[in-house]
Amino acid sequence: MTGTTSGSRLHLPRYRREDPSLRTPVGYPDYKSTGLRAPLRTPVDLPQRLTEVTGPLLGEDRVTALDADLTKRNGGEAMGQRIIVHGRVLDSDGRPVPHTLVEMWQANAHGRYRHVVDNWPAPLDPHFDGLGRVMTGDQGRYEFLTIKPGAYPWRNHHNAWRPAHIHFSLFGRAFTQRLITQMYFPDDPLFFQDPIFNAIPEGARTAAISRFDYDRTVDHWALAFEFDFVLRGRDQTPFETDDDGDVA
Repeated sequence: MTGTTSGSRLHLPRYRREDPSLRTPVGYPDYKSTGLRAPLRTPVDLPQRLTEVTGPLLGEDRVTALDADLTKRNGGEAMGQRIIVHGRVLDSDGRPVPHTLVEMWQANAHGRYRHVVDNWPAPLDPHFDGLGRVMTGDQGRYEFLTIKPGAYPWRNHHNAWRPAHIHFSLFGRAFTQRLITQMYFPDDPLFFQDPIFNAIPEGARTAAISRFDYDRTVDHWALAFEFDFVLRGRDQTPFETDDDGDVA
């Protein structure tokens, strides 16, 4: 995911083909909208070259501590159960990936996004916009304070409900190096009927589910969930492809 520099030389990231057994399919019949946007031919993976990993870079000074606290917006506090979401960004060898931008977006406690196309009759929260970002530290760690999102209906099939989830985006050393995934919560009763979750190969689904972390809960304040991002390898986090982006 990342390139490295040594002196004045730029070392391009080593290209590795993703294990097909861990790859979420671009087209999945039960996830109906993929039939309208999935490519008809097998995607061609292209290695990154110099032009893909050079150019505009994100300045770390543009991300502030307030960006990681989603519970306070517009002069008030968000409604719902406070949760701490934390973890690490790791490479395929288990090494931390420092100074990586982690972005998140989610529905509010009632299961509604602050988005023009989300108009199902659930309340909007004036003090919650559902957007956050943070840079990983030297050990690849990140942490957000947010509200546990609610489930919500969508029109994929009869009585379809999305399990509670949080969307994440990870950037590497350049804007072309972006990975997108969703984090779910343990023992959600809606897993059985959700085609987005079930599109993940069965052996990789547990990597998309966070772990309840009692040791990181804060007394009288917030519960905690741990979720690591593993970029490659056997324990890789299930990531979406460029064709899978969706507010769902």
